[in-house]
Amino acid sequence: MTARSGESRQRGSLASQSLKALLGVRELIYSGEVRPGERMSELALVDRLGLSRTPVRAALARLAQEGLLEALPGGGHAVRAFSDSDVVDAIELRGVLEGTAARLAAERGAAPEAMTALRVVLEDLDGIVGATPERMDFEAYVACNERFHDLLSGLAGSDLLRREIERVVTLPFASPSAFVEAQAALPVFRDVMRQAQAQHWAIAEAIEGREGARAEALAREHARLARRNLHAVLRNERLVRRVPGLSLIAR
Repeated sequence: MTARSGESRQRGSLASQSLKALLGVRELIYSGEVRPGERMSELALVDRLGLSRTPVRAALARLAQEGLLEALPGGGHAVRAFSDSDVVDAIELRGVLEGTAARLAAERGAAPEAMTALRVVLEDLDGIVGATPERMDFEAYVACNERFHDLLSGLAGSDLLRREIERVVTLPFASPSAFVEAQAALPVFRDVMRQAQAQHWAIAEAIEGREGARAEALAREHARLARRNLHAVLRNERLVRRVPGLSLIAR
């Protein structure tokens, strides 16, 4: 083995450990195993995850940047508690950023290949949403929905805007698919899906038509659909437990 290949393998191992630490700590928070206000012990996490202190420390720093943890005056981190208004603000911010991405994409002109990819996803979603209830592929819907929003964030060709959208959706309840699993238990779920899919198509068509103001308004209205879903879920304790991260909300 050459020195260069050895260094490459070592970097790969460190990257793998860092990702494992990040996902492991995030899962503990999202699942509610660590409650809001509770201190995240670095040594306890090292033992629990079976990792060294370096990737665990890096994971804690990353999650503090994402807003899931807050620094304690004496050192260390605690799980952050969120209010209902924090959740609404996070969803609204996503709508503002995605709306900006849609407007800029319309004004600047999205790349043809990107619009083709967007239409492929929309056609896939049509097939999923149009299926009978017993044949609906729930996991495929979530994957396609997230793919649509990921493509939308990149249509403007702005790396800065895309990074900001990625940052806000790291909060569990700001993700485009945050409430989909809980929604599935609601009688109106299919109506909500159809409404969301109609909005998806309208956003794409406004971008293609170079209608910047309309594209922005549609994207912002689409995010507000998540706000209505949030309020429906919060009224039902059984559904709250099906949404990762809602245990962080102080209610």
